[in-house]
Amino acid sequence: MRIIGIILLTATTQVASDQLKIYILAGQSNMQGHAHIRTLDHMGMDPNSASILDSFRNPDGTSTVCENVWISAIDTEKVEDERYGKLTVGYGASGLSTKIGPELAFGIYVQKYVNRPVLLIKTSWGGKSLHTDFRPPSAGPYKFNEKQFKKIRSQGESIRQIQTDQNQKTGKYYHLMIKHIEKVLKNIKRIYPAYDMMSGYDLSGFIWFQGWNDMVDQSTYPDRGKPGGYDEYTNTLNHFIRDVRRDLQVPNLPFIIGVMGVGGPVDKYGTDQKRYADIHRDFRQSMSAPALAPEFRGNVKAVLTEKYWDSQLAELSLRMNKIKENLKRLRKEKKLTPEEQEEFLENYKANEFTLEEIHMLETGVSNAAYHYLGSAKIISQIGKAFADAIATMDNY
Repeated sequence: MRIIGIILLTATTQVASDQLKIYILAGQSNMQGHAHIRTLDHMGMDPNSASILDSFRNPDGTSTVCENVWISAIDTEKVEDERYGKLTVGYGASGLSTKIGPELAFGIYVQKYVNRPVLLIKTSWGGKSLHTDFRPPSAGPYKFNEKQFKKIRSQGESIRQIQTDQNQKTGKYYHLMIKHIEKVLKNIKRIYPAYDMMSGYDLSGFIWFQGWNDMVDQSTYPDRGKPGGYDEYTNTLNHFIRDVRRDLQVPNLPFIIGVMGVGGPVDKYGTDQKRYADIHRDFRQSMSAPALAPEFRGNVKAVLTEKYWDSQLAELSLRMNKIKENLKRLRKEKKLTPEEQEEFLENYKANEFTLEEIHMLETGVSNAAYHYLGSAKIISQIGKAFADAIATMDNY
C-alpha cells in the first residue's frame, strides 16, 4: 500500500514551527483503553498521577477538551464507527460506557512538548495477535508448527483447509490499520479543520501497545517460558516496524513499543503470580528486543509499562475476586436470594476491607487485570510515558 504523491510531498516538507505533528497509536485492547472515567478520581490519591489528572480537568471539574490536539479513532471494522474530534475523555474502547486509553495523557503531554497542533490516529482492536491479525506482509504467511499439525491430524481435519482459513485471516488488521491511516492523511481537514496544507505535516511517531494474545498463545509459541520461546514474536515485530515505515514512506519513523506489564515487575510477583513469572519475563524481553537491535538503534524505544502497575490496587482487586468466587460457590450450594447475596457481599467486605480500601477499590478498578484493572491511574501514566519516550526521539 502506498500513499499518493501529494501526501508524500506534504509529509516530507521541511519541518516548520506551525507544521502539524501526527502520531499513530496502534494495538489491541489495552491501546483501546478500558479505564472507565469513574476511575479518574483515584488518580488524585497519588502524587504521581494527581498532576496528570489536573491536565484532564478544568478548574470547575469538567473534562478538558484539547484545543490543539485532534484524534481519529477506530476499534471496529465498520467505517461509520470512526470517532473523531478534539481530544477529550471518551476515546477509549467504544461501547455503552465512557472510557479512556493511553491516548488522552499521550496527546496532552506530547502537545506540551512539541508546542504545535497534534493529530492522533488511533487504530486498535481487542483480542488481536501480531502472529496472525497484525501480521506484516514481509513476515510471510503464518506457518503452523509440528505440534499444531499433529493436533490437526488427530482431530481428522483438513490441513489444507485450515491453512487456507488461516491465510484469509493473516494480516487483516495490519491492512485495516494502514488503510485507515492513509484515509486520514488524504483528507486531514476532515478531522482537523484548521489544517494548513501549505505548512504540511510531520509524521512524527508510532506507538505500539499490544501483546496479550501472543503471550498467552501456547499453540503458536509451544516453547513459551523457555529461552527463545518467543523469538518469533521478536522476528515478526521487526518485520512490522520495517513494513510500517515502508508503507507510510517514513524510513526512520520513531517507534515506541509499549511492553506488556500486567502484574508489575516480575521480580516482585507474589505467590499467586509465580507460576507465570518465566512466561511474562521472557515475553517482555522478546517485546523489548527490537529496541536493542543495531538496525533500529536510536529510533525504536521500549517503554516498560510494568513500572506503572498499581500493586496495592491489584491486591485489593484479587481479594475482592476471591470473595466473589466464594459467593458464587455459595449461590450454587445454598441457592441464595439476591438479597442474601448482597448481604453476604457487604458483610464480607466489611470484615475483609477497611473503609479506605473499599473506597480505593470502588474508585480505582473498572475492569480485569489483563486490562490494567481498567485503571485510569495506570493507563494514564503509561500514556504519559509514551509521550516522554517519543519526545526524546522526535526532532521538534
